[in-house]
Amino acid sequence: MTTQMLITLGILAFAILFFITEWLRVDVVALIVVITLMVTKLLTPSEAIAGFSSPVVLTIASLFVIGGAILQTGLAASIGRQILKVAGGGQASLMTAVMLTVAILSAFMSDTGTVAVLLPAVISMASSIQLSPSKLLIPLSFGALLGGSATLIGTPPNIIVSDLLHENGLEPFQFFDYSPIGLILIASGILFMVTIGKKMLPDRARTRGLLRFETPEEIAERYRLPDNLYRLRVRAASTLVGKSIAEADLGARFNITVLEIRRKPEARTMVKLGETSLVWQADKAKGMKPSVETTFQPNDLLIIQGETTDITHLAASWNLGVQPAKRADEHAISNEEVGIAEVLLPQRSRLVGKTLTDLSFGRIYRLTVLGIQRPSVKETLNLKTTPLQFGDILLVQGSWENILSLRKKRRDFVVMGHPEEMQGPPQKDKAPLAGIILLGMLIMMVGEFMPLTTSSMLAAVLMILTGCLTIDEAYNFINWKSIVLVAGMLPMSAALVSVGLIDLLASNLTIALGALSPIWVIGGLFITTSIFTQVLSNTATAVLIAPLAFAIAQNLGIQPHALLMSVAIAASMAFASPVASPVNTLVMGAGNYRFSDYMKIGAPMILISMAITMLVLPLLWPF
Repeated sequence: MTTQMLITLGILAFAILFFITEWLRVDVVALIVVITLMVTKLLTPSEAIAGFSSPVVLTIASLFVIGGAILQTGLAASIGRQILKVAGGGQASLMTAVMLTVAILSAFMSDTGTVAVLLPAVISMASSIQLSPSKLLIPLSFGALLGGSATLIGTPPNIIVSDLLHENGLEPFQFFDYSPIGLILIASGILFMVTIGKKMLPDRARTRGLLRFETPEEIAERYRLPDNLYRLRVRAASTLVGKSIAEADLGARFNITVLEIRRKPEARTMVKLGETSLVWQADKAKGMKPSVETTFQPNDLLIIQGETTDITHLAASWNLGVQPAKRADEHAISNEEVGIAEVLLPQRSRLVGKTLTDLSFGRIYRLTVLGIQRPSVKETLNLKTTPLQFGDILLVQGSWENILSLRKKRRDFVVMGHPEEMQGPPQKDKAPLAGIILLGMLIMMVGEFMPLTTSSMLAAVLMILTGCLTIDEAYNFINWKSIVLVAGMLPMSAALVSVGLIDLLASNLTIALGALSPIWVIGGLFITTSIFTQVLSNTATAVLIAPLAFAIAQNLGIQPHALLMSVAIAASMAFASPVASPVNTLVMGAGNYRFSDYMKIGAPMILISMAITMLVLPLLWPF
């Protein structure tokens, strides 16, 4: 073994050690690898930094942006909810729906983003049928990992091995080339989980030390807000017509809150022929969140929250028609745009000792206080005249953005619960547009009208130009740690090839496995890759093992496609460790899992996947 080989092995050993121990961030380790390869002159500077301009890196970055747009517009959540609606009340049917949903979504977008979107819904569904979340969250995670094996863009290793084929002048994998084996793996994974795996899943309650925070609906019921909802119609003769919310000062004068104003859009002239006009008028009133500048108009329907006596006084003073509230009006209390939350006043809060009127609370914070709750005080406190005290809990209502902004004022407020989970997607009206762009990208890929890198970059830019997400949000959605990791480890793979280590290892493995069928070579590569992927990222594993698989195929004189696909699939089978994949880590706390839970369920999943891969791939990609 040459000196260059030993130095290269030392650099690789350093990287693997730090990847496993996480003494340094993986992206920092990747940068150190790049620098070391240049310092030791194993690669020239242009060769060492070539990974940062690699089509693989640009494609993965673009897919992060596309996945972010799908999340930001609410398209992913909407698809997930619709599919999960078909689930029945049993554990097996619910588990099947969860795994199928997350697998379908993960085939086209980030598995981490998919799990993050569906996690609250799955926990809620488990609670609704009195089932421990630990019975559903590992299936959620494993379903996402299986889904990544179903398409070319499902996970980075699929793209990496396809690009390796292209670089060597061979036909790369197309978009749905992974689908036959991927669908079989998804089906077998679901079958295993609903039969054997269901019995192996722990039945564990969520961590007892964690507080359970109420949803806005539960808070509204506790404060009896639905009981105090009314509809008021602004009559044409009402003196309220033409006045703004600020001028009317309804909150201060009558102790009520205008939650929503429903107003019919103005009539529009569609066709005009001489003196005759065809006018279109929408029948359905549109709900709007009132601001201080909002001006009342005739026939406005106001959704009001307040006590009966105050509502009666208000209606008589302004000549308003009173109507009973309907069940649908409760949506005005909390929805995707606005909501309610409880806010605790800490001891050092500057609000202590002052009334809400003194503070001009509504004007400054753009929120309405619906109630004040004080420990050991049962009677209702007057919102206008009650001096605030340490420990008071304010029930505030307004936009989620303004509620969350209170978190920045830590000296004055402690926002209770998790209101960020209640927000609707910021660009939900762009969901159909995001779906069209995603479909267009898939058509370009499947029809081979454009290269993968071109179509993904085009789709990412269109997502930004059409407002599905902003450029700043696009940058935030890109997982730069993964980008630097891929860009930094690609030169490591090149160095292993250039110094002859890949050829040396491939030759030895060819001699050892040469007498065996290539099917066993697939099995050996699968088990090797799956072991590595439990301690390294799937991307780093694919970068290191894929060139070895290609070299073995060349030495055996067979087509490399089956071997490379086995590496890509095995790299995503990160079932046996909670740190093997971000999705496993994401569900660990919520499911109160232990390390052994993943090993106990994940090891059989890996063996089943390996057996299927060994049997199916030779049929799909003959040697």
